[in-house]
Parts: sequence; C-alpha cells; structure tokens
Amino acid sequence: MKRLITTKATATLMAVALVTTVSCSKNDDQAARQQMPAPVIGTQTISYSDVDLSQSYPATIKGKTDIEIRPQVSGFITKVLVDEGQHVNKGQTLFVLDQVQYQAAVDQAAAAVSAAQTAVKSAQMTADQKQALFDKNIISEYENQLAKNDLANAKSNLATANASLTSARKNLAYTVVTAPSSGVIGSIPFREGSLASPSMAQPLTTVSDNSQVYAYFSLTEKDILNMTENGAKPLQQQIAEMPAVKLQLADGSMFPIEGKVATVSGVIGTGTGAATVRALFDNPNGMLRSGSTGQIVIPMQEKNAIVIPQKATFELQDRKFVYVVNDSNKVISTPITISKINDGKIYVVTSGLEPGNVIAVEGVGNTLRPNMEISPVDAAQKAAAAAQAAQQ
Repeated sequence: MKRLITTKATATLMAVALVTTVSCSKNDDQAARQQMPAPVIGTQTISYSDVDLSQSYPATIKGKTDIEIRPQVSGFITKVLVDEGQHVNKGQTLFVLDQVQYQAAVDQAAAAVSAAQTAVKSAQMTADQKQALFDKNIISEYENQLAKNDLANAKSNLATANASLTSARKNLAYTVVTAPSSGVIGSIPFREGSLASPSMAQPLTTVSDNSQVYAYFSLTEKDILNMTENGAKPLQQQIAEMPAVKLQLADGSMFPIEGKVATVSGVIGTGTGAATVRALFDNPNGMLRSGSTGQIVIPMQEKNAIVIPQKATFELQDRKFVYVVNDSNKVISTPITISKINDGKIYVVTSGLEPGNVIAVEGVGNTLRPNMEISPVDAAQKAAAAAQAAQQ
C-alpha cells in the first residue's frame, strides 16, 4: 500500500514539473517575440499623379486588298509565271491556261463572220437588183420585199457571227490570268498540268496589296459604352479623337509606324458581344503580311490617379487588399478596387485609398500579417540608398 501511495505522489510531482516547464517556455517565447525588433518594410505614401497606360487587344492583319485569283474559263494550267511571296504589278501575267480549244473557237468564229459578210454582200446585190426591176414594174412588190428580207436576215446573221467572235476572243483572253492590282502573291496550290475552272473551291492564288494593312480587333459592348460615355458622345467623334495606336508583333516587338483607328462596325456580334474595329497602318517595306497576328495597343492617360505597384496588393476571395500603415506602425488589411486597365506593373486604385495614406510595398504575401508592427521606411529612399551602396 505504501509503495502505491509513493508512486502516485511521484507521478503528481512529475506532472506539476511538466506544466511548470511548458508555462515557462511559453513565457520565454513571448518575451523573445516582444524583444525582437519590428521588421523594416518599404512603404509608399499615397498621392495623386498622372500616368500613361495602355490597353491591348488581339488583332489579325489583312492587306488593304486581298483578291482571290480565279479563272474565268476552264482549262489545264500550262504556265505559272510567278512564285509565292513575289511582288507583282497590276496587269502582270500570273498564269496561262491551255489555249488550243479557245484559239480554235476564235478561228471558227472568224470564219463564220467571213461567211456572213459574204452572204450580206450577195443579199445586198440581189436586193439592189430587185429594187431596180421593181422600179421598172418588171417584178412585183412581193418579190422585191423578199429580197429585202433576205438582206436583213443576212445582216442579222453577220451580227450574230460578230458576237460569237467577240465572245471567243474574250474566252481566249481569259486563258491569260493577270493581276487585278499590285501586291504580293500568296500561296499557289495549283501548278502546271492542274485543271482550273471558275467553279473550283480554292483560288489559284491571292494577290494582297500590302502597301497599307488593316488590323482587325474587337471591342466589347462595355468598351464602346465607356468610349461614348454611355452614349452621351457620338461614336464617330470619339473614333476621330482617339490617339494613334501601336501594333505589337508576334515576337513582342513594336511595329515602328503608328496606325489610326478608322472604323467600328455598327453591329455587335450576338455570339461574341463585341464589335469589330479596324485600324489602318502604312506598310511601306512590306513587313506586315496578310494573316499575321499581333496586339493593338491603345494608349490611355489617367489624370489625378492613385497609382500603386501591383506587388503591394494581395487577393482574398476575388478582392484586392493592401496593408495600410496606421499611426502605431501596424499594418491594417484594407480592401481596394482597381481599374481594369493596367500595364502588368501598377494598378490604378479607384476606391479604398486616399492621398496621405501609407501602404506597405514590401513583404506582402510572405512577411506581413494583419496588425503586425513594422518599422516603415520610404521604399524610394531605400532603393536609392541601396543603389548608391552598390556603386560604392
């Protein structure tokens, strides 16, 4: 019995010692945390400023004219006189189709014209002779009229023959396919020996006039309402007042020549909810080609705006927040709303911040926690000091 009492007393003493140890450890940790200096965090004082931003839209490039070249008569291709990517002038020969049957049709029509001309001459002579005999009352009026009818019929046959000859010559001319305008040759899917016809689904090639190009992009219904201030201003007036736009190419570089927005379609697509917009760019060196893609960059200026770096924000339940530093140097989680226009580095704040507010721009997302005390330092001055130290 004594041994059992002794064991219980020992266990009780051990438990008391363990509680005492844990309590002391917690107190030591709290004291250590209280003794740790507040982290030095870069901050920014909010103020109004003017900022140049831009909005980008995917765009498709098309030549000012993209003309599909299709034959107007059927025939086998005997010559292809151009190559893909070649610049051609208006009227230059591109393809030649087999001319044998069309030349034969011209020869046949010419022979028919010659025969019709001979028939007219014969009928004319007969009519003249009949008229002279009728004038002398040698033949009846009926016989004289028959001669005149034969002459009229011969002339009608001659007109028909001439029309057939004109048609045959035109068909022969169509065997030589020429460029309807100056431009650049597209792909050529058909070569010598291929059968070409007006009903073929694919054109012989495409001639693109790339001296100027159109960049097509889309604006949403909301974009158009914002542009017109909800219909308060005419759309055409707003288009005319739009600044010059830039074209970012597929490799990320900027096309050196600025363009101008020319038109906005009058219909909003039911499937897309957007209107097609066309910007015109000069393309003197032919760098831009039909079918290319890029980004239309529209510059926009915000005046008296509150601008903060994107790294100063964090997201929670689809809302943007910043840490505002209060008078006690503690960071307070504060919701903000931002403009949808940004350049990937900054945000334009539309509500939630006021001039004079101080926000943390460092440590967001890793170091900072709500109500955490910090040692604030101006981020711009901190960066300048670091740069000077690096130079030294």
